[in-house]
Amino acid sequence: MKKRIVQVFIGLLASAFLGIIIASFYFYDVAVARSSKDYLADNPDLQSSEVITIVDDPAEWVKEQPFKEIEKVSEDGLTLKAYYLDAPTPTDKTVIIAHGYSGKAKDMGRYARFYHESLGYNVLMPDARGHGESEGHYIGFGWHERKDYVMWIDYILETNGQTSIISLHGVSMGASTVMMTSGETLPPQVKAIIADCGYTSAEDVLTYQLERMYNLPSFPIVPATSLLTKIRAGYSFSEASALEQVKKTSVPILFIHGEEDTFVPTEMVYELYEQTNSEKDLLLVPQATHGEAYIVNMDQYEQKVSDFLSLYIQ
Repeated sequence: MKKRIVQVFIGLLASAFLGIIIASFYFYDVAVARSSKDYLADNPDLQSSEVITIVDDPAEWVKEQPFKEIEKVSEDGLTLKAYYLDAPTPTDKTVIIAHGYSGKAKDMGRYARFYHESLGYNVLMPDARGHGESEGHYIGFGWHERKDYVMWIDYILETNGQTSIISLHGVSMGASTVMMTSGETLPPQVKAIIADCGYTSAEDVLTYQLERMYNLPSFPIVPATSLLTKIRAGYSFSEASALEQVKKTSVPILFIHGEEDTFVPTEMVYELYEQTNSEKDLLLVPQATHGEAYIVNMDQYEQKVSDFLSLYIQ
């Protein structure tokens, strides 16, 4: 009888272990692997707000601009692509714009147009690894991308000279990417960072989404998928922490978040703001859902960004 009980117990453990392995591979493919993220299209947390004030299509503006295509090889051997646009009038000011999860550089035309036409900046828009025209079989949630953005910063210095004045502007995963970049040793030419609706860490946002989208607890799926990600992509979810990086930064950061964001919950921006030791400011946009702060209140957004940059960039 005891032997039978032990056999059943071992069988149950083996089944549970197998189930965890299967789940980790499934969620790795869903969240981390480079693939179409069609499931996001029906996510209620990504539905457009009813108070959007902008209806134009910035993609047409992007098509009309003489963007120069640039290729650089990352430190781990990936060929990454970016798009560069000279300012209307020669300037030392350049913004590097980081797109969001499952997006691409040219999705950021609205932000590029603002910097180019209103602020008179040069614009560099990279395709993150695993996105757009860049190589890569996985999404790094900003962690490996932070080193790529250091590379793009160096590219601007090499191309435009040491008198360059650089700001970083990211939205969603792009925001967390530039925050993670902020904790690296950066050249003094990087003067300011705009982080719009970024998450505290990959672990935090994936835990939140697992519970919200699948009604599943984080344990043991998130730790198991994180271990698989460490094996297959070279990083763990806890490593990919914007929160730990902003604790180390000396670069001023403007945090922006929609008050109605339920995809990257608004509470995360308060924690990021509190843990940032550099100069900082915070803009919360009423009625804005995820990634919609700009299009819900364009005037407020542009004024806040302009005012913040003017404090550090002359």
